[in-house]
Amino acid sequence: MIADDCIVFNNTDVDFADVKQLINKKQLIGLGDNSKERITTCRTYLDNKLSASGGLFYGINTGFGYLQNVAISHDQLEELQSNLIQSHACGMGHTVPVEIVRLMLLFKIKSLAFGHSGVQLDTVQRLVDLYNHDVLPVVYTQGSLGASGDLAPLSHLCLPILGLGKVKYKGEVKDSLEVLNLLGLKPLHLKSKEGLALINGTQFMSSYGMYCLNKAYELIQWADLITAISLDAFDATTQPFNPAIHHIRSHDGQVETAKVILEHLSGSEIAGSDKKQVQDPYSFRCVPQVHGATKDTFHFVLNTFIKEINSVTDNPNIFPEEDLILSGGNFHGQPLALGLDFLAIAMAEIGNISERRTFQLLSGQRNLPLFLVKNPGLHSGFMIPQYTAAGIVSENKQLCTPASIDSITSSNGQEDHVSMGANAATKCFRVIENIEKVLAIELMTAVQALEFRRPLKSSGIIETIVADYRKVVSFNSEDRILHDDMIASVEFLRSSFNKYFK
Repeated sequence: MIADDCIVFNNTDVDFADVKQLINKKQLIGLGDNSKERITTCRTYLDNKLSASGGLFYGINTGFGYLQNVAISHDQLEELQSNLIQSHACGMGHTVPVEIVRLMLLFKIKSLAFGHSGVQLDTVQRLVDLYNHDVLPVVYTQGSLGASGDLAPLSHLCLPILGLGKVKYKGEVKDSLEVLNLLGLKPLHLKSKEGLALINGTQFMSSYGMYCLNKAYELIQWADLITAISLDAFDATTQPFNPAIHHIRSHDGQVETAKVILEHLSGSEIAGSDKKQVQDPYSFRCVPQVHGATKDTFHFVLNTFIKEINSVTDNPNIFPEEDLILSGGNFHGQPLALGLDFLAIAMAEIGNISERRTFQLLSGQRNLPLFLVKNPGLHSGFMIPQYTAAGIVSENKQLCTPASIDSITSSNGQEDHVSMGANAATKCFRVIENIEKVLAIELMTAVQALEFRRPLKSSGIIETIVADYRKVVSFNSEDRILHDDMIASVEFLRSSFNKYFK
């Protein structure tokens, strides 16, 4: 449950609206009474089970992975869990963005709060403390195979519980023990199973995925609106958006896109004027089919991830009511890996068709000057931003080689099929960031082209956007450093979304 002032985890599911709020608004979080009870009940059950039984339970009183058959004595169980987190903190590469680290903390708390993981209440509360004090562990992008859970990233996430590792606090990277001391918190001593519960799970993949889905949600809406600007800038016909066409091929995303484009163009003098051409290029004519397919993919992937963040994904799983401790594979990231690859491919197509519209706007057709500049030759105009867009969409094509079709054996053959979902996650993140740049270049180009349609006006919403955009990027009458305009265009997309979209 999410209130205005606090996020309370109480064994109820979160939806996409909740996640968007989690990403966009910093709030305190807490554990509800139901969650506290379930966590405590599960821990008590596990303690009693270990005392009463001489059996071996994976990762609780045994080694890990290939070392599953090595029994660990009772007096070494605490050391076992601490050793596990330290030995698995093997991340490399770039650091994970802090926005995604926050989600990792939240989703790990959410998973543990279901009471099937055997952790102490104090351990979950410490994760809550880290989040509420904005103490964000330094986590690295490389190291997870996306199958035994996100072992390396989650180990770095949980090192501060032990007073180990690095954290980012108040804009600076510090030793976690130093920050704990500043906050009056002491390192915790983990009990049996806790280390495994903390580092088993899919929170690296799922956090990247939910962040990318939130960003994709915004960019898809921008793509429709920028397309509408390009349609008027290119003096394109609105005939391909007629509902009758989409009624007879009724994919949800296609129908929605055609409807939205017509709404954006409603009242446009340019769109309502007579057209000389019979048809427009595919990058204008087939927008409902292309954007729509991406929207349908988005919803499929979103459903997968919403289910994931409302799940328990560590191993083994503990069921106190049924008197069961079961070893399984909920940590395997295959659903997420496939979803992340699919989302990356779908979003790359938004960039592909956007770049083609940019190309067409520069081609000297439809009474537009070549490269959208008044004196081409002396001035190169918008020639090179299209190069940049072309390079970015080509990079995306390379990034869209699926990670999920790969696998590699680890742990001496015990873990012989892995999802590579972590690689899918970081690749998808790069694709999404690239799409924002490509759409910003189309926006810059389309607004420039639209100026050559004057004195005719576009629709109300488009004219409002153009006026707002011109406050940060002026009309280009002669060559200047367009990098600055491109960066300003990206920032315009980031800062203006809430103004134009509900």
